[in-house]
Amino acid sequence: MSPIELVRLAFGRLRTSRLRAALTMLGVIIGVASVVALVGVGQGTTADITDRLAGLGTNLLTINPSNGSEGMTLEDVDAVGAVDGVAAVAPELQTSATVAAGDETTDTSLIGTNASYAYVRAYDIWQGTFLTDPAVSQNLRVVVLGSAVADNLDLDASAVGTEISINGLPFQVIGILQPKGGSGFNDPDDQVMIPVGVVQKYFIAGDSIRTIGVSVASVDQMADVKTAITSVLREEHALAATADDDFSILDQSQLLETANTIAGTLALLLGGIASISLVVGGIGIMNIMLVSVRERTREIGIRKAVGARSRDILAQFLIEALTLSVIGGLIGIVIGLAASAAIASFGGLTSVVSPTVVAVALLFSLGVGVIFGVWPARQAARLDPISALRWE
Repeated sequence: MSPIELVRLAFGRLRTSRLRAALTMLGVIIGVASVVALVGVGQGTTADITDRLAGLGTNLLTINPSNGSEGMTLEDVDAVGAVDGVAAVAPELQTSATVAAGDETTDTSLIGTNASYAYVRAYDIWQGTFLTDPAVSQNLRVVVLGSAVADNLDLDASAVGTEISINGLPFQVIGILQPKGGSGFNDPDDQVMIPVGVVQKYFIAGDSIRTIGVSVASVDQMADVKTAITSVLREEHALAATADDDFSILDQSQLLETANTIAGTLALLLGGIASISLVVGGIGIMNIMLVSVRERTREIGIRKAVGARSRDILAQFLIEALTLSVIGGLIGIVIGLAASAAIASFGGLTSVVSPTVVAVALLFSLGVGVIFGVWPARQAARLDPISALRWE
C-alpha cells in the first residue's frame, strides 16, 4: 500500500472518531505550544539583555572603587585617558534630583560627567549639543536631557536654550538625547547630564568619583588596556606590590558573555520543562493506539485474511500515530506563537521565535509519534489472523 493511501486511511479513521482524536492530540498541542512560547520568550529575553548591555557603551570598561576605599578622582580620569588604546574616558558621579520645567516636575538620575560621556556610553544627540570641554572646565550650569526626562517634562526640540531647574537651581538646556530604549531601575533615558564639577559643588560634597567609564579603541585591545589601566591606577594610588587593588575593572564583554550564558541556560530549562508535556502527550497517543488495536482486532484479521502483510498493518497504525502527532504539532506551533506574542505584550517582555525553534518543535512532535506509535503498531502487526477473526 502506498504512503498516500496510508495517509488517506489515517485521515478517514480520524474523521470517524473526531473527539477521541482531539483529546489524543491535546497533550502534543500543549507540549509543542509550551516549548515554542517559553523558548521564544527566553530567546527574546536573551536578545533584549544583550542589546541593553551592548547599548551601555562601545568596548566598555567600567572602573569602580572597592569597598572601603576613598574612591576615584579626576586625576585618575586623566591618568586613565593617557593609556595607549583608550579612545575616551568619562567620570560618572550619580545622584538623584528633581527637575522642573514650568509646571512640570520629575524625579530622575543626575549624572556629573564630561564631554566624552556621550561617546563612552554610546548616546546620540537628538537636538542641540552634548556637554563641551569649555562648559565642563568652567563648571557652567548647563544640562543635557535624556529622552524620557524631556517627555516627562513635556519638552520638545524648542526646549534647547531654555531654562529649567534642578533641585531649585537654574540650568540652561543645551541638548536632548536620542532614546536608547529601557525601563525600570537605571533607565538610560531617564537621566540628565551636567558637568562633573557642578555636581561636586552643588549636589555631592567632596571630590571623589563613583565610576569611570572607559571606551577602548578596539575590542582586540580590551585585555591589554585593562592590564595597563590596572598598572597606572596602582601607581596613582601608591599601592604597595603586595597590596590588593582598591578598585575593580568590569569588562563589558565578560558581562555580555555571562548574561548570554545565564539567559541561554534559562531558555533551555524552560524548553526542557515544556518538553515534559510532549512526553505526556506521547503516552496519550500510545494508550489510544493500543485501545484502537484492541477495538479493531477483527478488522486487522480480515485485512490479513485478504492478503495484507504485517508490514502493511504496521505502517497503517504508525502513520495514524504520526498523523495525530503532526497535526497536534502544527496546531501547537500556531498556539505557541500566539501565546509567545501575548506573554511578550502583556508582560512587557521581548519574544523572538526563530525558525529553528519551530522546526525542532515539529520534529520533536514527529519523534513522539514514532516512539510512542511503534509499540501499538507492532502489536497490531503481530496479531494472528485466525485469532483476530474469532475476536468479538
